[in-house]
Amino acid sequence: MKSIKAISAVALVATLTLAGCSSGANGGDAGGDVTIEFQTGFAVDDGEMTLMKELVSEFEASNQGVTIDLIAAGTDYESDMKVRLAAGTAPDIWNTHGWSLLRYSEFLLPLEDQPWADDVIDSLDETMRNDAGEIFALPTNIDISGLIYNADVLEAAGVDPYGIETWDDFDDAADAVNSDTVSPIYQGGKPLAGALADRVVSGTFDDDDLAEMLDGSFVTPAYEEMLDLVQDWGNSGYFNPDYSSASRDDMAKALAQGQAAFMYGPSLLFDNAWSFNPDANLGFMPIPSTTGAPRYLVGGERTAFGISKKTENPDVAKAFIAFLAENDTALAAASTSPPGLTTATMELGKLQSSFEKWMTEEEVPVLPYFDRVYLPNGSWESMQVTTDVVITGQGTPAQATEQMKATFDSLQGQSE
Repeated sequence: MKSIKAISAVALVATLTLAGCSSGANGGDAGGDVTIEFQTGFAVDDGEMTLMKELVSEFEASNQGVTIDLIAAGTDYESDMKVRLAAGTAPDIWNTHGWSLLRYSEFLLPLEDQPWADDVIDSLDETMRNDAGEIFALPTNIDISGLIYNADVLEAAGVDPYGIETWDDFDDAADAVNSDTVSPIYQGGKPLAGALADRVVSGTFDDDDLAEMLDGSFVTPAYEEMLDLVQDWGNSGYFNPDYSSASRDDMAKALAQGQAAFMYGPSLLFDNAWSFNPDANLGFMPIPSTTGAPRYLVGGERTAFGISKKTENPDVAKAFIAFLAENDTALAAASTSPPGLTTATMELGKLQSSFEKWMTEEEVPVLPYFDRVYLPNGSWESMQVTTDVVITGQGTPAQATEQMKATFDSLQGQSE
């Protein structure tokens, strides 16, 4: 485990002073003990959770009277947070899991005046800062992902992942690996279909299309082109037979056990896969484009922590967030992801070679997640559904695109 930096003596004194001047979150009187409810968004056995327990112990030891109530995620963290916010019972701190700006900012304290705010990496500005320059969460890591692959499966089929530059190349590779025991594309069912669409769709929209989307006009041909690709993959038998019932754990197991060649999903799939098979030879590659633009990766906020506007102890919460910022190298390493701050050091372990190949040597562009920039808040479920109906053959790309457009127009109208 990476070394944990202790919060500075000056900050400790300030924290204790401020804590004594505020009403405790646990209902104590002024000057009493303070409890900060921290909804981590982590599963109990996540590597990030293991490290966070150590960090909390370190912080509490240096801040007598302060308790960080560390809470693991339930079975549906996102839904749980929606309920808490709707009920007006937000935790003091919570993991914004990619949505600090679009979904949660109205409930969060702006944090651009914090000591770490100027160190947030530039690639997160588009998705984490509003037009006024405000930022609402500390990103401890970022999600850089593309086309995930099992290198041993590809090698056995004579496929060089570095040679896949176009969708025709990808189809050739998929045909080469397709067998009774290997699915070219292993994807989870409807709740995870959006992860595929959100990555592929950035390569079917050109700059003019994206400008129209930002202006509030849905670009039907570009979205339909993405679904045309998906339909072609389904017709070619590239998807796993158990697609409709497959879970994220099923995806990770298939990747780890060599039953999948490629898949689309968040970078946490690597950690999940290695939990099933630590020796799995995995990597990621850029995603082809249909517009003539270069291949690309997608990225954005992954793990980030914001502070509720309603917290009764904002200064203590801010001190704890600042403490996490000081330990960002360790937090990012625990998630096998690049850090969210320029002051941290990147330690990606088994993924280091993929990252260096595409980010350092090739300088492949990293595009923001499509839905977080170009779709109105609330569009994610429709992206899942429209992709799923095409994969399962329940609808055509044209029909699914019209459904997505209707959602876009409706949500866009509500936001104006």
